[in-house]
Amino acid sequence: MRTTVCEMLGIEFPIFAFSHCRDVVAAVSRAGGLGVLGAVAYSPEDLAMAMTWLDEQVGDRPYGVDVIVPAKYVGDQAGGLRSGQVSALIPEEHKAFVRDLLERYGVPDLPDAEFRGRWIQDDRPMPFSSQNTHDLLEVVWKHPTAKLIANALGPAPADLVEQAHGRGLLVAGLVGRVEHARSQQAAGVDLIIAQGAEAGGHTGEIGTMVLVPQIVDAVCPLPVLAAGGIADGRQVAAALALGASGVWCGSVWLTTDEAETHPVVKEKLLAATSADTVRSRCKTGKPARQLRSAWTDEWDRDDSPQPLEMPLQTALIARAEARIARSAASSEGARRLINYFVGQAVGQMNTAKPAARVVIDMVEEYIEAASRLAESLRS
Repeated sequence: MRTTVCEMLGIEFPIFAFSHCRDVVAAVSRAGGLGVLGAVAYSPEDLAMAMTWLDEQVGDRPYGVDVIVPAKYVGDQAGGLRSGQVSALIPEEHKAFVRDLLERYGVPDLPDAEFRGRWIQDDRPMPFSSQNTHDLLEVVWKHPTAKLIANALGPAPADLVEQAHGRGLLVAGLVGRVEHARSQQAAGVDLIIAQGAEAGGHTGEIGTMVLVPQIVDAVCPLPVLAAGGIADGRQVAAALALGASGVWCGSVWLTTDEAETHPVVKEKLLAATSADTVRSRCKTGKPARQLRSAWTDEWDRDDSPQPLEMPLQTALIARAEARIARSAASSEGARRLINYFVGQAVGQMNTAKPAARVVIDMVEEYIEAASRLAESLRS
């Protein structure tokens, strides 16, 4: 498979794997795709360790890093809140709602020593802030094996693009509308990720099949990756037929053997259908597609408070999510509550397999699909 993005990054297959798990990133890059490490939840120290490990594992294969710099969030004018400032900004109504929810579901408390919620326990920059991104990028610049920086929830900042290009890295901008793609293009990014509403995590409202060709036309000749609802080679073929130069996948890696997905969540994902996801603000404060669970249902009740803006919602629920994850294997209430970001492709994720096998299966399925299309043109 040879497309523009393959030539740009020196990869065999135009399959980009977004994952918070370094093992998935390494496996996909070694298999000929491009693994992209989701770094927003990492501390600079943890990211440095993860990238040092990746450098050792991928050899001369490239990989990428994904950061998030939202265009709008609480504290954005000052570069973002420090974690020590956040608690005072969270309404007592919301704190009481979360306490009551966990009590009603019988979720055991979490000892302070086991809670690693650095976002609200110290004075570091909050995730999703420009200061946090700056700290993470200072780590990225020290690892020349990284060849791509991806940014979402707003145009790539000028200093990010300038510094990345000065160090030989490409910059990708993730978008959900044509006007967002044009803004990313004006910011100087090298490729656009057109993410449809089917995708997991932060998404817009326009479906992939409709969105991708519109963005391809709008930003030509800038290459475009299709994202959202892509989990096998037939969908890769469809994306390329729409004009994309490759695909950006996230959900499909959650059930791979290497993924660090919580065992209960992985079990739920393997059993889920494509109808078992919901787009909700209850995890980050911005609309994000995730697995429907008692957690999303509780936040969707008419008498529940509205989720807070980013990053306050993240801080509000950080300890609650840690409690739920710790107890999900033994507490029925926690099991009902636990969920994670995932797209509608979850209905295709029925079998756990190695990440490299997913890549190879996609390529083989792509070849079969492309052959069928070629056959249809024969007289």
